[in-house]
Amino acid sequence: MPGTTPPPTSATRTRSWWGWGWADAHPDDAECAAMGALIPGTLAHPLPVPRVRDLDIGRPAVEPPAGLAHLVATGPQERAAHAMGKAYRDVARALRGRPGRIPDLVARPTEEREVADLLDWAGERQVAVVPYGGGSSVSGGVEYRGDAHRAVLSLDLTAMGRVLEVDAVGRAARIQAGTLGPSLEDQLRPHGLTLRHFPQSFEFSTLGGWLATRAGGHYATGRTHIDDFVQSLRVVTPAGTSASWRLPASGAGPSPDRLFLGSEGALGIITEAWVRLQERPTHKASASLAFTDFHAALEAVRAIAQSDLSPANCRLLDAGEAALSGASHDGSAVLVLGFESADGPVTARLGQAVDLARSHGGRRGGVDGVDSADTDAAVGAWRSAFLRMPYLRDGLARMGAVAETFETAATWDRIPGLIEAVRTEVGEAALKASGHPATVNCRLTHVYPDGAAPYFTVLAAGRPGDEVAFWDDLKAVASDVLHRHRATITHHHAVGRDHRPGYDRQRPDPFSLALRAAKGALDPRGILNPGVLVD
Repeated sequence: MPGTTPPPTSATRTRSWWGWGWADAHPDDAECAAMGALIPGTLAHPLPVPRVRDLDIGRPAVEPPAGLAHLVATGPQERAAHAMGKAYRDVARALRGRPGRIPDLVARPTEEREVADLLDWAGERQVAVVPYGGGSSVSGGVEYRGDAHRAVLSLDLTAMGRVLEVDAVGRAARIQAGTLGPSLEDQLRPHGLTLRHFPQSFEFSTLGGWLATRAGGHYATGRTHIDDFVQSLRVVTPAGTSASWRLPASGAGPSPDRLFLGSEGALGIITEAWVRLQERPTHKASASLAFTDFHAALEAVRAIAQSDLSPANCRLLDAGEAALSGASHDGSAVLVLGFESADGPVTARLGQAVDLARSHGGRRGGVDGVDSADTDAAVGAWRSAFLRMPYLRDGLARMGAVAETFETAATWDRIPGLIEAVRTEVGEAALKASGHPATVNCRLTHVYPDGAAPYFTVLAAGRPGDEVAFWDDLKAVASDVLHRHRATITHHHAVGRDHRPGYDRQRPDPFSLALRAAKGALDPRGILNPGVLVD
């Protein structure tokens, strides 16, 4: 069945070139100052919103290829907007006028053949190619560092944004990699289907970006990562195009798709994928429970994860995180539960999960959803804070504060000790480095029968003018804790350049040899996202 043409994008809003999301959604100066006042040691007044015209952007080091020049932009605004991702360290650098190496060219191919032609041209001229989807990377995945290449091309795939084919019988679709989350769902909606993958960056990230980073979605159990939805991939590499078969499953050797999932553009450019879909849910219900004992709450979550209930949401907020989001104001940890289905009511499953949580000391909140008339203020507060938090982070960055997150995953036997060690050691490092106490909060975002994914928020006064180095020092402490507790360097935010030291320590040596060999075979001139995953 043919796909649909994506609706025209709104021309009424502008993406922020230096921070998260929409430029008109950022906190104003007064809100920034009010937030900064809550963190001792921050600036008296917010740093000004950075302007592209204040950056030192020289002429491109190369001219675009003649036959593809119509796809290439060289203006300062486009180049600055593609220079970095959206991590705290990216925002802090932009605020200080130090964005790093700005790409010389920004190309927007409209079809796979143009991607291949751009790679051929870049290889001949030793131009680094950095793939760019929505630019929401928070691990240094879409920037160039160093000076080993003559020039840098940012390869923006968002002009390849169509659902090409829908198989309603097999509930799958063939989708171009540059399709942004909202457009993808809009094109699937007429078919009554959904991909049901909703990362926090959903509005500003693409299918190709999710695939290249092995992105995690919003849902806490079941299909938590984009990997689980993939039937097949098409990937353009300097050595040729890889096109895997579309299959429901296969035991034929190592999976070709697994080679490129998570490869972050270092081995090839994902141009399209067949992905599994499902019917859109019509039955939803949610509830919250409060816990005075965080360790008891951990046990409640483990019991739910090891049941067969499979909640869509099973998010545990410690007391600090609950207070920060407005879900609790009495020092309690809060467990947010949610269920959904396209087949029938889910209130019975919600009730069973609530009973499990109560048996571990949870105090019941309300129910919110199609299957209940009650509302739950804690659930609503958490949802609002979840979507607003990246904008508030940027406002705190304008006050010279460090406001950033990192995530991991470990087995249940390691979770309590891991959380305690991160809180203690990162907090001590921040106090020693700045002279001011830091807040280190934790929430569980994804849960499995054998473990969970803790997600940490760090709020601290930075060192004025040296905020990036301060955060890098804290991140190094955190990475050491993760390594010591055998926790992954990242659960769903990719490796990029920021997590590279931790990734090098995590992966087995024979796998490193194989990865380097794959890089050398597929990208012999070393132009694809240099510095990511492997040298």
